[in-house]
Amino acid sequence: MIPACIPFSSIPHTTKLFADYLSQSPEVRKFFPHSSEVSHIGSLARIVPRGTETHRRVTDVLGRQNRTWGASDATLRNIERLQDGAHAVVTGQQVGLFGGPLLAFLKVASALALTQQLEGAGVQCVPVFWMASEDHDLEEVNQALLLTHDFQLVPFKAHTSGIEGAPVAKIRLAEGTDELVAQVADLLGDDSPAADCLRKSYREGETFSNAYARFYARVFAKHGLVLLDPTDTELHRIAAPLFREAVSRARELDEALFARNAELKAAGYHEQVKVTDLSTPLFTLVEGARVPVHRANGQFTIGKQRVSAEQLSQRIAEHPENFSANVLLRPVLQDYWLPTLAYFGGPAEIAYFAQVGVVYERLLGRATPILPRLSATLIEPRIEHLLEKYAVELPELFHGECELRDCIAARLLPRQLKEDFLKGRLAIEEAMQRVSESLRSLEPTLVRAATRAANKMRYQINRLEKRAASAELRRNEVIARHAAQIENSLYPKKTLQEREIAAIYFYAKYGPEFIDRLIQSSQAPCPEHKVIQLA
Repeated sequence: MIPACIPFSSIPHTTKLFADYLSQSPEVRKFFPHSSEVSHIGSLARIVPRGTETHRRVTDVLGRQNRTWGASDATLRNIERLQDGAHAVVTGQQVGLFGGPLLAFLKVASALALTQQLEGAGVQCVPVFWMASEDHDLEEVNQALLLTHDFQLVPFKAHTSGIEGAPVAKIRLAEGTDELVAQVADLLGDDSPAADCLRKSYREGETFSNAYARFYARVFAKHGLVLLDPTDTELHRIAAPLFREAVSRARELDEALFARNAELKAAGYHEQVKVTDLSTPLFTLVEGARVPVHRANGQFTIGKQRVSAEQLSQRIAEHPENFSANVLLRPVLQDYWLPTLAYFGGPAEIAYFAQVGVVYERLLGRATPILPRLSATLIEPRIEHLLEKYAVELPELFHGECELRDCIAARLLPRQLKEDFLKGRLAIEEAMQRVSESLRSLEPTLVRAATRAANKMRYQINRLEKRAASAELRRNEVIARHAAQIENSLYPKKTLQEREIAAIYFYAKYGPEFIDRLIQSSQAPCPEHKVIQLA
């Protein structure tokens, strides 16, 4: 029986901070002042500002942006509702190639699910997706990993043109993109809705972020998802007062972050984002590349150039489009632009929200609740059959107590041989226990030598069993193939499926109804890592 829910304690690399956040332990509550209960989120609608002049200017931009990307009527209605005073439920992600990994769809499903719940409770709100198009790590996002029909991994990477280190919004898909899209469409099924969305979105000459936005506008058309590209010049003009204040108070913000980091360390937690004496919360463009703005002896440095506080403030006022927020200012900027009720993030984002609360307090006077996005492993029918056939459990796969194919081969050894190995182990334990007891009364110093001898015996019998399993593998090549299929599907590259496999693979195979299934799963009571069995 495959469980519907796996505790995060069984998920690799779960941090103490994230585990305590989920359990709402007393130690972590001071870093996250808001409850994740829907009733609490709904109650914030009374105090979160909405319908301001800033919000109206932002919604004008959102209307223009989303129409450019081919927004649905449902999305345009939601933008009108924002203009009229509705709140926002926000999530976001880097703009990965061909829509990015599964976790991006899981984030959207989380935001859509909460929006539905709040609307049902009488709170007017709309889902907004923040595209992290100002990110400049092209190598990290310019990749997509798909599966073939027999669960082999196939990586894809696009040819691009642009300045190295530039925001991905400025990077364009280069010659060869159309051929690459044709290859992906063929793998997905040339006549599938997903392949059609891909061909209409990813084209030579299109920017990386616009292709992503066009794809999401099509996939989530009926759900009214509002997309936001923060590189827009008008949005930067709106943000200019916040940028200037953040720079003028950079030292104060650093001191607050130092104090918060010390609190986190004292509570036994890690700091997700390193802060130094030179930090400011801004990046700027230098010859098209995105570089950090640093503090130095009462002034600021941009590359090798020194500028005064007044000069930097003037630059922001004149050309705000050249400046952007770092990871600790980005959430504050988001809620400067939007009337946000809640933000959905993953474990790393939750960790830096523990730090960013002090920035929120000083620049906005309030903090936005961060909620854990849906975390899940999707199991397809063929893989489910293999898991049951070989009695493989997901925690066993995640933690890699042994190579999966070796574990499976060991389980398939002849019953008598497995019983003989078990009897051999028991005999060693019983015999060495008696030897150790006798030595303890004769010469206690020899007990340690007996322990070493027992360990060597255990090692040898385990080694012999592994050799027997290897012999079974050589005799039965199907085991190795099945083990590879399980790992490729559920734990590719020794990483959670949601972080590696492109969401478009599942969307193509299971159709638009796949999105509804994710929304439904997001509303399920399990607060931990969900296991979704696909059909």
